[in-house]
Amino acid sequence: MGFALAACGEQPPPAVEPAGEPETTKTKVLETGARVLQRAGPAATLDLHLVGYHPLFDDPHDQLEAHHYCKQVNEDFAQCALWDSNREDANLNGIEYIISQRLFDGLPPEEQQYWHPHDYEILSGQLVAPGLPELAELALMKGKMNSYGKTWHLWNTGADPDALPMGPPRLAWSFNADGEIDPALLEQRDRVLKLDTDQIRHARQALVPLAEPQRGVDALADAFPQRSKPAGVMSAK
Repeated sequence: MGFALAACGEQPPPAVEPAGEPETTKTKVLETGARVLQRAGPAATLDLHLVGYHPLFDDPHDQLEAHHYCKQVNEDFAQCALWDSNREDANLNGIEYIISQRLFDGLPPEEQQYWHPHDYEILSGQLVAPGLPELAELALMKGKMNSYGKTWHLWNTGADPDALPMGPPRLAWSFNADGEIDPALLEQRDRVLKLDTDQIRHARQALVPLAEPQRGVDALADAFPQRSKPAGVMSAK
């Protein structure tokens, strides 16, 4: 992909401030020196910013806005660090790996159960790359059609947040139908980032002919009985 990180509107402060004492002057001086003397290393390669949403698999009504900072390793594989905002004081709360349909199809069935589909996220306008020109963003999303993600959240920084990462990692999923996401999440993002999800969704209909049936589309169906799948979102048998 190789898109540079794009500037975008700044999010509200994180919902949780980690437990601990404020940094001392000594610590701040050491940090400043490290920034000057040490290379950023792998973190510097996380040059693609995506914003999407994750329902937790074991509690789909627990829903998080996720800022993905990603490295496209090759045409079939990307790896992302997840944060609760795009601010400098954001909390690192998870990881996601993204693979193409080709790699997913090569996984054993017992592994495929951990990977969520992406087509609805793309076609609905929920997944965005803020700051990219419209044509560049559409090209990026075209390349992610029929892909899958494996996401683990390590820290509850959403509703009723924890002051520190607690408990085991929790598998996150994707939204795959209208009527699943809390509308307030989209409204807040559109307001802060100055986006129009409905307009984005309309433009993404050009990608519908590329959609293939995907596994996992109906994994959360029991939690959302009033859901409805739009054109292009199909469940693989």
